[in-house]
Amino acid sequence: MKFETLSVHVGREVEHATGAVAPSIQMSTTFERDIDGEWSRGFSYGRADNPSRKPLEECIAALEGGEDATTYSSGSAASMAVFSLLRPGEHVIAPVESYHGTAKQLRDVLAPMGVTHTFVDMTRVDAVRDALRKETRLVWIETPSNPMLNISDIEAIAELAHGRGAMVCCDNTFATPVWQRPLELGADLVMHSSTKYFGGHSDVMGGAVVTRDRGGLSDKLRDYQQTVGSVPSPFDCWLIRRSLTTLSCRLRAQTHNASRLAGFLQSHKNVERVFYPGLDTHPGHAIAQRQMKGGFGAMLSFNVRGDRDAAFAVAAKLQLFIRATSLGGVESLVEHRASVEGPHTVTPQNLLRLSVGLESAEDLIADLDQALG
Repeated sequence: MKFETLSVHVGREVEHATGAVAPSIQMSTTFERDIDGEWSRGFSYGRADNPSRKPLEECIAALEGGEDATTYSSGSAASMAVFSLLRPGEHVIAPVESYHGTAKQLRDVLAPMGVTHTFVDMTRVDAVRDALRKETRLVWIETPSNPMLNISDIEAIAELAHGRGAMVCCDNTFATPVWQRPLELGADLVMHSSTKYFGGHSDVMGGAVVTRDRGGLSDKLRDYQQTVGSVPSPFDCWLIRRSLTTLSCRLRAQTHNASRLAGFLQSHKNVERVFYPGLDTHPGHAIAQRQMKGGFGAMLSFNVRGDRDAAFAVAAKLQLFIRATSLGGVESLVEHRASVEGPHTVTPQNLLRLSVGLESAEDLIADLDQALG
């Protein structure tokens, strides 16, 4: 089945008891045992599994082309699930420019536990090669990256990592499986902040990790999920599963808008540089064309001509773009990332990040034009 069909039908069967087409929300935290003490109906306790969580995991796995998925209460909880696979003395390679929360987990949580890390320019395959050690257990890829939309060659990096016995996890939050399928390019794991495009309406938090195969990594992640208990609520699962049915429609429209905005900003006299992989001037454009099938996503960033104050002044004048953290919702957002990321940021102080929504592209362009002056 094609992507759009999977997003509507996987884990969303008609309920036999009532004939309901729309799935119900099962809020129960505990489930009745059989007379012999077993759970033949498949559910025992809400932390272990829930009838509202299972369909969500089945759908996310299908959309990414994986065999299994585990879901969590946030994207940060999902990345920690992947990091739970590591042991003291092991080593991680991660991008020097990525979501700051992931880097903070490596610095502040994993490092004190004895897991070392090296941040590299992941756009350079030779930098990854040079950073590989015999202790390297995980190579973490984020492409397109947050917030400068850098592109990493998933296939080339996966081949290098596997040659040294390391596993590869790709944060696919920005691209989503609509535009990019990391498992098909050699990744072993795919991570998502479901809060973003999967949820799509800025009203639910979640995270997910998809595995290529069942068993092995899949079993370890399932055990971690049940043991640590950072699971999404049944209502959160229901909201995200509902939103997945429109993921392709939403993201295709948002990507169309983002492409138009990138072209406008590139020609504006008060913009120094635009970061969008769909532009042929982007240094990673050729790789993005190869591994992002049909679209380049709805995120973009740009440097305002001037300094930090100039960037804040532009953000203050915007009327349709809401000044807020997060991304992937139906409304357009603007954020000064450097001030959010703190002292370890490598983001330029004059950079603004845009999450492009479903408004009219003409209206969004007019808003940017009046704010830039």
